[in-house]
Amino acid sequence: MNVKIDTYKTRRKGFTIMGKIYGYARISRRSQNIERQIRNILAAYPDARIYQEAYTGTKIVGRTEFNKMLRVVKPGDTIVFDSVSRMSRNSEDGISLYFKLFDSGINLVFLKEKYINTDVYNENLKDKITLTGTDEDEIFIGLNNYFRKLAKKQIQIAFDQSQKEVDDLRQRTKEGIETAKMNGKQVGQKKGAKLHIKKKEPKKEEIKKYCRDFGKGSLNDKETMKQIGIARNTYYKYKKEILQEMSEYTIIEF
Repeated sequence: MNVKIDTYKTRRKGFTIMGKIYGYARISRRSQNIERQIRNILAAYPDARIYQEAYTGTKIVGRTEFNKMLRVVKPGDTIVFDSVSRMSRNSEDGISLYFKLFDSGINLVFLKEKYINTDVYNENLKDKITLTGTDEDEIFIGLNNYFRKLAKKQIQIAFDQSQKEVDDLRQRTKEGIETAKMNGKQVGQKKGAKLHIKKKEPKKEEIKKYCRDFGKGSLNDKETMKQIGIARNTYYKYKKEILQEMSEYTIIEF
C-alpha cells in the first residue's frame, strides 16, 4: 500500500508541513481479529498506511512493526490508533513516548480517546485567560499553568487506565487459578503428560507439504511460516518433531 499525502497540515513551532498518515493496529494473539481496528482507522483516515502485528506484552521495545513505523515517521506526520491501549499498556512507557513524539512535531490520534489527541493537548497549552496588564495577571498566569497541568494529567490518566486493565486481568487470572487449585482442579499440564494441540498435526502436514527440507515443497523456513500462518517458535518446534518422527520410522535399505 502506497503512502498518500493527506491535506492535514501542522503549524507547530512556526512551520507548515504536509503530513503523511500512518495507522497502527495490534493484537495480543494471532487468534484474535485485528480487522476491527484497521476498519476503524481507515474509516476515519482512508489514506492511512497501516502497520499491524500480533504482540503479547506491555513493552514497546519488542514490537517489530511499531518500531519500523517509528523509523519512517517525520515531523508533521500523523499516527492513528484505535485506542490508547494499542500504543502502550505500560503507563510510564506510553507517556514518555507520547511526549517524545509530540515534541518531535508528530501528531497522535486516538479514535476512542479523542480528548488526548496531540491537537487537543496543543490547544490546551494555549492561555485560556488573556492577560490584562493589571495586578490580576498573577492570578491569571497561575490559572493558565493549572490548565496546562490538567491537560497533561488527562494524558497520564488515559495511559494509567490502559495499564490498569492489564493489571486487573492478571489479578483475575491469578485468583482464578488459586480458586481452581483450592477446589481440587488440575491447573495446567500434568507432569510427564504429552500436550496434544487440535491444530498441531494439520500444521505439521502443511510444513512437510511446503518446506523444501522435506522434499515436496519449495519454500524456505521463513516463507513456510508465512504461508501457513504459524509463529516462529511453534514452527521450529513442529519441524523438530517431524524430523524426529522421520528418524524413528525410516527404514534403512542395504
